[in-house]
Amino acid sequence: MYFIFFLIWIIFNGQFTLEIAAFGVVIAGFIYWFICKFLNYSPRTDIILIKKMFQILHYLFVLILEIVKANFTVVKLSMSSKYELEPVVIKFRTDLKTRPARILLANSITLTPGTITVSLSNDEYMVHCLDKSLAQGIDKSIFVELLEKMEMGVCMEDKDNDADK
Repeated sequence: MYFIFFLIWIIFNGQFTLEIAAFGVVIAGFIYWFICKFLNYSPRTDIILIKKMFQILHYLFVLILEIVKANFTVVKLSMSSKYELEPVVIKFRTDLKTRPARILLANSITLTPGTITVSLSNDEYMVHCLDKSLAQGIDKSIFVELLEKMEMGVCMEDKDNDADK
């Protein structure tokens, strides 16, 4: 995170000089200290994110692919005169354990055309689908599978850290 703050400082300044870099090091350090102290962030979080970088990039690739596929499906459904849309609201639960994973799933569902997450309460989702065909398999989608894999590594690291104490 520190390096991201430093890069943002350099980009916003529009040039790179020794003075700008020196100020950037100090300001990025202060901001990093601030988020660690007051926003419950830790260097451990950076390490986890670096370890999970390939999984995160894979998730983003799959999300973009699913958004494109859903766009074509929604256009086909809405332009078809033979097929009448049947909107549906469904409820389902997931086995996702962490709050960030649940929120990421809700946002991914909302970003995918034809579906909107209406509510998320603990592990229960309420999703509005443009058509009942879009609701099929939403509780066991590729998003859920990828997030469960990402969570598995985080939960295992937490158990390892608890065992060290």
